[in-house]
Amino acid sequence: MKKDYTPEDELLFLALGGSGEIGMNVNLYGCDGKWLMVDLGMTFGGNEYPGVDLVFADLEFIEDRTKDLLGIVLTHGHEDHIGAVPYFAAELDVPLYATPFTAELVRRKLEEAGLSQSVVLHEIDDLDPFDLGPFTVSYVPLAHSIAEGNALVIETPHGRVFHTGDWKLDEDPIIGEPTTEEELTALGDEGVLALVCDSTNAFNPNPSGSEGAVFRGLMEEVARHRGRRVVVTTFASNVARMHTLGEVARETGRRICVAGRSLDRILEVSQANGYLTDFPEPVDFDTAMRLPRGEVLIVATGGQGEPRAALSRIAEGNHPIELSAGDVILFSSRQIPGNELAIGKVQNQLAERGIVMVTDRQSDIHVSGHPGRPELEAMYEWLRPEILVPVHGEMRHMQEQARLGLSKGIAQAVVQKNGDIVRLAPGKPAKLAEVRAGRLVLDGDIIVPADGEAIAMRRRIAFNGAVFVALDAGLQPHIEPLGLPLDEDETDFINEAKEDVASAIGRLKGSARKDPESIKEAARLATRRAAQRWSGKRPQVRVMLVG
Repeated sequence: MKKDYTPEDELLFLALGGSGEIGMNVNLYGCDGKWLMVDLGMTFGGNEYPGVDLVFADLEFIEDRTKDLLGIVLTHGHEDHIGAVPYFAAELDVPLYATPFTAELVRRKLEEAGLSQSVVLHEIDDLDPFDLGPFTVSYVPLAHSIAEGNALVIETPHGRVFHTGDWKLDEDPIIGEPTTEEELTALGDEGVLALVCDSTNAFNPNPSGSEGAVFRGLMEEVARHRGRRVVVTTFASNVARMHTLGEVARETGRRICVAGRSLDRILEVSQANGYLTDFPEPVDFDTAMRLPRGEVLIVATGGQGEPRAALSRIAEGNHPIELSAGDVILFSSRQIPGNELAIGKVQNQLAERGIVMVTDRQSDIHVSGHPGRPELEAMYEWLRPEILVPVHGEMRHMQEQARLGLSKGIAQAVVQKNGDIVRLAPGKPAKLAEVRAGRLVLDGDIIVPADGEAIAMRRRIAFNGAVFVALDAGLQPHIEPLGLPLDEDETDFINEAKEDVASAIGRLKGSARKDPESIKEAARLATRRAAQRWSGKRPQVRVMLVG
């Protein structure tokens, strides 16, 4: 029987995703028998999940308690905070809450999934508090690399939580009006029990930097490349960066061209919500290619090396946008850990063609959307929380932020990981229990456990290859290896493996000589030993009786 863990007269915090990792943010607050979810994000598959595009937090804990879940409040529109909504919102069957820009992104996802009529989405178009059971929630605008980045103030009978979401400090944010130092200080004066805070850049000794500075850096860089075709790749969701690029194009006398469906979507959503209303009218690909090289600025997706994105296709030469030696690509984005090989592949393809590349290491053309240490310290000073709960980071980032917070006078810091139930109040904060917090993957059209046999088998095949053995009616083996490093030795391997299989079956005694499972196991072991002898690999072996 599963332990209930229904929150009593207390305030609990539980991360099912985003603690001990960057991305896939799913946070739960528990109070007086009810739960509130903050964000429902995803991350992207990597080499550890062959053939998988999307990875989700396993929501088993809250799926077993949906009767006590009051709603899902979304802080902002990045995929690691809203990307899992179309896959789980209908099953959780609770209302969603989001500010207008984020709500429109979510609405489109729900429409694409055919869920617009079955999932309730509340658009919060002001900063007034709204009540969800024992929780009273308010949006607090903070700067980030997307329009309408927000923190949440969550009032409970046990104290106030300030949940930062993703944030930074920016005196010149270009888009939006973040909450001021005075307003945050006033919140601190009223008392903050817990600060649940973004840890991504906890090791960065410098402030993240201003979007206004990026505007100046991009202006200088584009102006420097007169007479050349210039491509800028950036995160599609960075509305402030899109505004900057529109202004840069206008100031440098270039028409702008947008390459990437996600950029088109962000432009539409932004303009529908009052952003980018003065963005220059983009030209199509054919027009961009007919313009003189120094009279077009192309904004493209794919700065993380995504194989189907515009930049990868441009690098491969199979996109309507064509570049040649001397043209320039500005990488106005940071390299996300884990994407180094994919980005390197694209950059090497471009370099081979003589295309000039400029990154944020060479020019001031990008700033982070997450707080460096000076910004964290400022937030601590303004809010003065009793408890610091680092989230949104790998364990090293969260531990570092905990150390920083304690050194700056915060009384208590709780370093938790996905699955840890932490009591924030009453009394001293402490871990109460650990519950399941696994991963799910979207594999084709099916969501399956990331640690399930299908994905584990695929991973083993990817590393070691496979051998298929068919035993006919006379138990003669037919062998087909896949993915073994045999090359010209393959025929010799097959012949020797056949002899080994026949010999192994011949050695069976008594009832095992007629038992199908015993015959298959003898053939499997003999084939695997032969494969290891010839290749050094331990492949997956599948034996079939076909006679």
